[in-house]
Amino acid sequence: MSRIGRLPVVIPQGVEVSVSPENVVTVKGAKGTLTLNVKNIIKVNVENGEVKVSRPNDEKEIKALHGLYRKLIANMVEGVSKGFEKGLVLNGVGYKVAKQGKKIVLSVGYSHPVEIEEVPGITFECPSATEVVVKGIDKELVGQIAANIRKVRNPDPYHAYGIRYRDEVIARKEGKTGKK
Repeated sequence: MSRIGRLPVVIPQGVEVSVSPENVVTVKGAKGTLTLNVKNIIKVNVENGEVKVSRPNDEKEIKALHGLYRKLIANMVEGVSKGFEKGLVLNGVGYKVAKQGKKIVLSVGYSHPVEIEEVPGITFECPSATEVVVKGIDKELVGQIAANIRKVRNPDPYHAYGIRYRDEVIARKEGKTGKK
């Protein structure tokens, strides 16, 4: 069996998980509701405060789907109970970020400021002028929005100017040594 797929997902207090006959998993919690369409070949059962995912055979594609759906359900349970966040840091002379209503405005060396709107289910926080925190209940959406913000100005390897993740380490390159 899949090492990830065989593990049950423990349902914490205050979270409800239901599976419809069409194999649609719905997770409700304090922070919101998420749904997932699971392929009919994978079976999802809720019993004794746990979600168990099973598969009919050991074909390669089915084994991969088994672990995938178990992890997606685990992420949904964690998202509606705790939520997810991804931190970004702006590094560079004059680089800054400001929150204006439901959008953030990035000044990162272009001739114009770059504005990024919040999408439903995502909120932005700016703890300082050089930090952005993307928060939400959907792990995939939080990661995608954070990647879109990072893409505005990728960090360069020579000076490390740009937008990077909070826990990312930039591999620095040595510049030219000049004539000797």
